[in-house]
Amino acid sequence: MSIFTLLRLLSILALLAAILAACAPAGPAVPTQASPGKVLQSEVRRQASPDVPPADLQELAARNSSFALDFYQAVRGRDGNLFYSPYSLSLALAMTYAGARGETEAQMAQVLNFSLPQERLHPAINALDQDLVVQDQPADAEQPQPFQLSIANSLWGQQDYAFLPEYLDQLARNYGAGLRLLDFANAPEPSRQVINEWVSQETRDKIRNLIPQGAIDVMTRLVLANAIYFKADWLFPFEANATREGSFNLLDGSQVQTPMMSFKHPNQLPYLAGEGFQAVELPYVGDAVSMLVLVPDSGNFSEFESGLDATKLDSILAGLQPRTVALSLPKFSFESKYDLKDTLAGMGMPAAFDPGQADFSGMDGSKSLYIGNVFHKAFVAVDEKGTEAAAATAVVMELAAVPLGPDVVLTVDRPFIFVIRHNPTGSLLFVGRLLEP
Repeated sequence: MSIFTLLRLLSILALLAAILAACAPAGPAVPTQASPGKVLQSEVRRQASPDVPPADLQELAARNSSFALDFYQAVRGRDGNLFYSPYSLSLALAMTYAGARGETEAQMAQVLNFSLPQERLHPAINALDQDLVVQDQPADAEQPQPFQLSIANSLWGQQDYAFLPEYLDQLARNYGAGLRLLDFANAPEPSRQVINEWVSQETRDKIRNLIPQGAIDVMTRLVLANAIYFKADWLFPFEANATREGSFNLLDGSQVQTPMMSFKHPNQLPYLAGEGFQAVELPYVGDAVSMLVLVPDSGNFSEFESGLDATKLDSILAGLQPRTVALSLPKFSFESKYDLKDTLAGMGMPAAFDPGQADFSGMDGSKSLYIGNVFHKAFVAVDEKGTEAAAATAVVMELAAVPLGPDVVLTVDRPFIFVIRHNPTGSLLFVGRLLEP
């Protein structure tokens, strides 16, 4: 058989294979490229008991509190209720910060209130993280339970993109996050669904669709995600049969009716009557966690809110004293969601979101990546028994590219001349003019 006959036969077989493939039934909605099963795991395991000085832990906690209330001031102008997890935000952005360099790193440190150098910051986060989640459940499920707190971190990277091993080691060692491989370039929407499903599972189905449709595209190279779930019973539960409809006064002076919970008998609670506000602390079972309720006087909400920062909060906590309190509190449940690109840039870290300025060379050895967006969702439900809350944060890293938009817009809507030219020799083969098409 001649070589030409063989080539012809191969071409016919290839054509038949293409036809059969086109006629085959459609595959599953989520292609195999979007499967989260592949994990490019660093050989480094999470450090179980990092040797962190107590002063570093105290510094980290204080700085996290400052960021929490700085963020409140940045988003308080939104309409309606607010709820978010500053801890989830800090963790997801800290994983991103681990790859930041230069001015990008400096701006992120300023906004996130990170004062420890990177080599001390991430071990301190690891130690704090593990301190928070050591709570075990009691054997008797019928008894009031100490708080449950689960925290999960994950990385989702483009399957053929080269990330620096030292970056992956850092996140594996201090965040327990292996790199899960997806194919954003060819399957962005299925990849988004995979990440959102992970978030849903980690938050007991409380946070769904964290990353909105269209937020993952063919230029996405990395998504850093955090999920946090909390549930706790009150140390002093409200009696369900004592809940009654009551009036709740809105800022505009109007009233609405809502279920108001109360104790049948007053309880000893940490309380403070401050200048223009009252504060009460509600402990959960185990006393390790509590809810601080800050109630500005009528007509004083805006002034109190605008002045709330870490220093103010510390002074309130220091002033709490045991008092016998007859408390009525609304029973409530709601969700908040945030698209934080403009918020975080406005807080002082614009370089991270600018493809021309961002420096995340600690991730891949180049300045090719920037933050496309940061998404956050949070859920809270407060009832007579206790509190359930969940939150998740996703940082979407995009590949910087030449802008797709044109530098010049030209509409040829008038007479023109045209030339057909042989480029290697410069010969003009044809010349023309169009006066009327």
